[in-house]
Amino acid sequence: MTTPYPFSASGSRLAGRSGILELMDDLGKALTTDPGMRMLGGGNPAHIPAVDAVWRRRMQELMEEGDLLERTLGNYDPPQGNPGFLKSLAGFLQRHCGWDLTPAHLAITAGGQSAFFHLFNLLAGPMPDGRTRRILLPLVPEYIGYANQGLHPDLFTACQPGIEALPGNEFKYRVHFPAVEAALARGDIGAICVSRPTNPTGNVLTNEEMKRLSGLALAAGIPLIIDNAYGLPFPGAVFTDAEPLFGGHIILTLSLSKLGLPGTRTGIVVARPEIASAIAAMTSVTGLANTNIGQQLVKPLLDSDEVLHLSRQVIRPFYESRARDAGQWMQEAFGADAGWSLHRCEGAFFRWLRLTGLPISTRELYQRLKKRQVLVVPGEDFFFGLSGPWPHQAECLRLNCSGAPETVREALRIIADEVRMVRNGG
Repeated sequence: MTTPYPFSASGSRLAGRSGILELMDDLGKALTTDPGMRMLGGGNPAHIPAVDAVWRRRMQELMEEGDLLERTLGNYDPPQGNPGFLKSLAGFLQRHCGWDLTPAHLAITAGGQSAFFHLFNLLAGPMPDGRTRRILLPLVPEYIGYANQGLHPDLFTACQPGIEALPGNEFKYRVHFPAVEAALARGDIGAICVSRPTNPTGNVLTNEEMKRLSGLALAAGIPLIIDNAYGLPFPGAVFTDAEPLFGGHIILTLSLSKLGLPGTRTGIVVARPEIASAIAAMTSVTGLANTNIGQQLVKPLLDSDEVLHLSRQVIRPFYESRARDAGQWMQEAFGADAGWSLHRCEGAFFRWLRLTGLPISTRELYQRLKKRQVLVVPGEDFFFGLSGPWPHQAECLRLNCSGAPETVREALRIIADEVRMVRNGG
């Protein structure tokens, strides 16, 4: 990048090319300027009519409740979040998860992305004692949005997973614990971080894997950060047995985005009061306060437990059905072709396609598909933190299958057709 003035090292890192910038730029352009693009990229949640109706109703209620709308739009909240929302959320988590926490354990951020920027740079990088600590990803591929968040280079170190072959052209990543234990033994890890369900693959780490990671973090005297943007108790896009996890050494993040409110940019950190207070202080420095509208929209749904009904009865069935349909359409599109498989989808709303033996990288395939008006996300940028190259990095695509069924089905047909052309030298 050519700039009129020199950028700092950290500024160059944040302003340079990144997978998340490419993803969001493609998403924004497709949604605003190219109605013909078949949108399987990005992480925008679906517009579920029953969910949209709830937010339309809540907006109407805001306007009718005295001067609540004016106070919501015209007043700053404290940096830690709206006190009423924090109280409601703490009560909700106490009732439904059995966690012993108070509003002091909670902090609001301007979306989950901001929460992780604060957490990663709080817990890793150059330390006061002169050491440098890193964030350990016990399993990659992992969320693309983490990759460029460090103010210090090489913030992440990652472990290759085991790959378990499953029936029906499926596979599943498993945490390779000897590699995790070896990484912790080096003594330079500031925190372990996992997403559950995992973005990009829809993998849900088992209860046993989570308990073992929790035990390793506790023994090492570091926190376990769990990115719960798609998880339990809300939005609840989990299709397999999973127990939500929290404790003194665990930092959990939640989000309102996958409830259908990505535009409100409302992330939530659940942690020890000292951590929550630190996040609030960082919010005051970087943004003064957080957006109010998402908290006000959702607060009554926490008090009434309607958010739980919405998650269990509407959101989970919708995305589970879409994931199942996408798997069937993939079978139709590829048929008996060799060299393709899908990660078993246990949550979220992505399908992770593996194309073994492809003569080009999936980044090249992504560019070819864009010309055919199919937008996907190439897998390469999800494998950051590894110590060396791994051929598997260049053979995967992330597909968002929450769009209109006819669009997704047609896009999958085009992907299969393009893969055949590539394999045949076209």
